[in-house]
Amino acid sequence: MGTGEVLRRCFKRGVSEYWRNSPSQHVPFFQALGSSRVLQTSLLDHKLASHGNLSGSQCRTFSSAESAGSAGPAERDQVIDLALYPPSLIRNFSIIAHVDHGKSTLADRLLELTSTIRKGHGQPQYLDKLQVERERGITVKAQTATMFYNYSNDRKKYLLNLIDTPGHVDFSYEVSRSLAACQGVLLLVDASQGVQAQTVANFYLAFEADLTIIPVINKVDQPTADPDRVKEQLKSIFDINPDEVILTSAKTGQGLEQVLPVVIERIPCPKGNPESPLRMLLLDSYYDEYKGVVCHVAVVDGTLKKGVKIASAATGQSYEVNDVGILHPELTPTSHLFTGQVGYVIAGMRSTKEARIGDTLHLTRTQVEPLPGFKPAKHMVFAGVYPADGSDFDALNHAIERLTCNDASVSVSKETSGALGMGFRCGFLGLLHMDVFHQRLEQEYGAQVISTTPTVPYVFEYADGSKVTVQNPAALSSSPGKRVVRCWEPTVLATIITPSEYVGSLMTLCSERRGEQIEHSFIDGQRVMLKYKLPLREVVIDFYNELKSITSGYASFDYEESEMQASDLVKLDLLLNGEPVDALASIVHRSKAERVGRELCEKLKKILDRQLFEIAVQAAIGSKVVARETLSALRKNVLAKCYGGDVSRKRKLLEKQKEGKRRMKRVGSVDIPQEAFHSLLRNS
Repeated sequence: MGTGEVLRRCFKRGVSEYWRNSPSQHVPFFQALGSSRVLQTSLLDHKLASHGNLSGSQCRTFSSAESAGSAGPAERDQVIDLALYPPSLIRNFSIIAHVDHGKSTLADRLLELTSTIRKGHGQPQYLDKLQVERERGITVKAQTATMFYNYSNDRKKYLLNLIDTPGHVDFSYEVSRSLAACQGVLLLVDASQGVQAQTVANFYLAFEADLTIIPVINKVDQPTADPDRVKEQLKSIFDINPDEVILTSAKTGQGLEQVLPVVIERIPCPKGNPESPLRMLLLDSYYDEYKGVVCHVAVVDGTLKKGVKIASAATGQSYEVNDVGILHPELTPTSHLFTGQVGYVIAGMRSTKEARIGDTLHLTRTQVEPLPGFKPAKHMVFAGVYPADGSDFDALNHAIERLTCNDASVSVSKETSGALGMGFRCGFLGLLHMDVFHQRLEQEYGAQVISTTPTVPYVFEYADGSKVTVQNPAALSSSPGKRVVRCWEPTVLATIITPSEYVGSLMTLCSERRGEQIEHSFIDGQRVMLKYKLPLREVVIDFYNELKSITSGYASFDYEESEMQASDLVKLDLLLNGEPVDALASIVHRSKAERVGRELCEKLKKILDRQLFEIAVQAAIGSKVVARETLSALRKNVLAKCYGGDVSRKRKLLEKQKEGKRRMKRVGSVDIPQEAFHSLLRNS
């Protein structure tokens, strides 16, 4: 059936009815939809996907058509010629801010202002593509979008690459990678909350990268907004001129028309050389089931075009470029990428290990100096990840390989646990990062996992002078021959910004967590900035939740890596009838070992099912037991048949039962169900 016939039947019988009655006939037509504006508009008006009778492939086809019709500019009707945009007409910038200060909403408004997406099209926070981002209302992955903007002052058309970044402290590595492709940033601050801890951290990330910083105060439409107070905070903390601050409301669009002209005027253009050999920085990647590995790149020098062969400076492997283009905001083929531009490359990479974030890509048979790349991610938290069903190990291995292609900040190594079987030891940037990783495994790959209690890397020195870095507590020897003489634990420099009335409670909390105060200063009349040196282990467990609870959610918290400090640490083993359970071992400070051991024993006693024999639940440091709980045995009433009679006969029956219980305890083993591990590790 030809295109004209489909159009005629659609408009004669109604698009929705025609699709509902004969959807299979449409699939080839929609795959070849291309840039038919009339039919795209009709499809979008009727929202055919809502009828629920589309197959998976049909939904993907329709989604592609809908995305292609969402932008509205003339570029959708023809191939975009990026050669019209030399470096002088390119601006690459990020939006950085504390969590929930409106980065993604501002990105939405800028995309609408430049007609990259339709106003009101799709869901809010358009660049937040992951399901976990939608559910939690946070940005987890930095996302790129290319916009075209007609600047009225010089009547030229500019290419603007916008990168929306996460705001949570755990994803600061995503921010640092995004800044490598930028020449400037919009520093966004909430007009009500003012400068927060992550605002400070992100400012210094941009400052150290020597980027142009444009301050923007958002949410000025709120009743509690106080932009003058926030301007004073920016002046006192960052020495920012109040006259340079832009006042906006991303929700209503107020002041939005000032943002892009200021971006063009203040942010410098990329400094690459179009005549030099091709050099690209690999910013990010993800795995597509049909296309393989899709790489996001920034072209630093030279020109990339479809069909050429490129090589990796890190691995030396070469690939043929199958597709190249920009994110406008979806994948839009352009056949070329020029100096200073940010886009995507599909080059037939099939293994996730081939796409190394921070790698330099160049043309084959050319010698280039590799780009600086990124600092390697510093893993703050380690945990074991095991399949809930031991037979699912291969499926979990496949899922983790795919997911780490998109999240290069996770480290993975295989390990074996006597209690949980084969699994992986994974390193994360923080607890939220770990939680999001597990959620993505479940949502995107259907993997059901058990995660052990998170721990941090420690350094131990034995009596023979050898040192070992321990990420898994079970790996630390408890034998008397391996006597520990010294140990060190990682610390962080924590920044807390809080209303002044909560200072006393926060100082008490930090003191209980073995913190050392570094700084205590007033930002303004109502807000105080505290800086503490804290052991990392005290931070990663539940410090953030306690801080939010004490301050009713008004305090903000950020931390950065500090030095290793000497400490008095011990390995706390959990024993069941004298047998250690390696998955439940932990490393704690000696002063807290007894309390932690007692809490774990009490929790495990409540979770375990009673057996036909008595179970001793113990917490021990080496050979010294510091806490114990006893789970009594299930007993049959052996005296029920006696009905009185000689007491010696009753005593004989009880002694016989007791001997049977002792014999059963010697040969019986305690089986910990998976649900018990789930419950105990979640509570821990």
